[in-house]
Amino acid sequence: MEPDDLERAYLAALRILNYRFNSETELRRKLRAKRFEPAVIDATLARLHSEKWLDDERFAGALVRTRARRGLGALRIKSELAAAGVSPEVSKRVLQENIDEEGQRASLKALCEKRMRMLTRRHGEGFTATGEGRNKLTAYLLKQGYDVALVESIIKELSLAHHQ
Repeated sequence: MEPDDLERAYLAALRILNYRFNSETELRRKLRAKRFEPAVIDATLARLHSEKWLDDERFAGALVRTRARRGLGALRIKSELAAAGVSPEVSKRVLQENIDEEGQRASLKALCEKRMRMLTRRHGEGFTATGEGRNKLTAYLLKQGYDVALVESIIKELSLAHHQ
């Protein structure tokens, strides 16, 4: 393990982290792709942890807040955290700290209304009241990571409001 390799790996990692937060797993993968030796990668990650440049909890919190602002549901965010290599314990804690039920409900309602307008423009008035329309709407909202019961509840609430 050359001191020069350590410095090059450290600088490469800082450049990656300068672009956006990364989880330890993501950063390890990116450094491996740059052909650094495993021992060099381990030493670099340890240094980044000690200098507070690398923190999975901070990464997870930022990802949760960003994705929730974009209207994604907790289930989709949880799967993105898992894909980034964040531990289930950290994911659970960060989701609880950053996503509240009322906020999820409001986001889902706004997303549902927007999607209903789009489906109406595309397929005509009353499409969302048909079985096919409701299925398309439900599938879209579930794909965005919202809970099934909550999706059904919001669709029912909005359908009643639109038909009165």
